[in-house]
Amino acid sequence: MDAANANDPHRIDVRGEERPKELAHAELVTGWVRRLRPDASEELLLAARAHHVRRWEIPRDSYPDGRSGYLRWRRALHDLHARVAGDALAGAGYEPDLIERVQAIIRKRGLGKDPEVQALEDALCLVFLETQFDALADRLDTEKMDDVVRKTLVKMSDAGKALALTLELGEDERAALARALRT
Repeated sequence: MDAANANDPHRIDVRGEERPKELAHAELVTGWVRRLRPDASEELLLAARAHHVRRWEIPRDSYPDGRSGYLRWRRALHDLHARVAGDALAGAGYEPDLIERVQAIIRKRGLGKDPEVQALEDALCLVFLETQFDALADRLDTEKMDDVVRKTLVKMSDAGKALALTLELGEDERAALARALRT
């Protein structure tokens, strides 16, 4: 998964270092998963590494604007990530049951009920807040920004929200987070 993600043509700045976006994303998500679930299963850790594998192959603009197009795009991505992960894991000799579990976590089956799926979702939200929050805040007005933060926090567990409060954020981002947590 890491080798595939190292080929990402998109770059992201992480702590002053420009990195392939999805490789950096997978590393950050894995780090948050380990903080959220020190007892994380191999399946959860593999899903954390594979959750956005080769994401750049299906750009958002290949689907129509609007919620329906967005949801279709997201389903296509989940299918791509699960398929690529499954193929890579099968090629590495992993058992079918483990592969199916990794794919279920990637597809977020059981979100809100399955603690491992929830841990992945929390980690994804934390990485979003950590890496994209400030750029988003620069583009959106306060009302829209608050809406985005509220929608992010709704997906998170209490443990994930508590970790969100530990993030190093700018003043505006911290204020948006505080407003969202009050609602």
